[in-house]
Amino acid sequence: MIEYPGFDPVALRIGPLAIRWYGLTYLLGFFAAWWLAQRRSRRPGSAFVPIMVQDLIFYCFWGVILGGRLGYTLFYGWEQALADPLYVVRIWEGGMSFHGGLLGVCAAALLFARKHSRTFLDVADFVVPLVPIGLGAGRIGNFINNELWGKPSDAPWAFVVDGVARHPTQLYEALLEGLVLFLALWWYTRERKAGSTPCKHGGATGLFLAGYGVSRMLVEFLRLPDAHLGYLAFGWLTMGQLLSLPMIGFGLWLLVRRVQRPA
Repeated sequence: MIEYPGFDPVALRIGPLAIRWYGLTYLLGFFAAWWLAQRRSRRPGSAFVPIMVQDLIFYCFWGVILGGRLGYTLFYGWEQALADPLYVVRIWEGGMSFHGGLLGVCAAALLFARKHSRTFLDVADFVVPLVPIGLGAGRIGNFINNELWGKPSDAPWAFVVDGVARHPTQLYEALLEGLVLFLALWWYTRERKAGSTPCKHGGATGLFLAGYGVSRMLVEFLRLPDAHLGYLAFGWLTMGQLLSLPMIGFGLWLLVRRVQRPA
């Protein structure tokens, strides 16, 4: 077993300003998304040109920040918000929801699609391969912040936190939602040779939704539920699993729909 190193969540202090590792992981995620989007936009036949990437990343940035915070407040922190309405804007205190961020990015994609005369699925298929690197980086940020730990474990890779060996579920999610999902999406959306089966419209979006949802569902069985929510039902259902179920269903529907219909 491994003793948790006890990282300082603050990466750099400049006078009263504290720059936190968690915030830097968000910046890393957006930079990676911008770089990958620039690369994809230069592919032959791409419906997105490099100049559009700046606009798209800007839209998605605000979608992630606003959606992530509002989603966390609605799904996990509504009691705090009712007691103190300013809680919603105090992002520096922590609290971002992936599912809220996803809804925010969907809204941003709709606005971007309307502005640039694209369909929502065109934009979504372009965006989803850019997301997993940011998800993985964010989970590393959770690990540094010493939060979102798993249940007690006797596995040799378990981390000892406050005297208890626990599953490093942040690292499990960084692996599955980050690296594995990124590789799967990048392979699925790779450039195809002439005569090969094309990447079908909506398929990448379906793969992302189903892949993330299944990964999150599995890891949640090992992760401790939010202390103020606990299990929602059956002694095992968490809020994260409940919110992931529609993702899995819609993602599988998109994939089946793409298989049944020609591109």
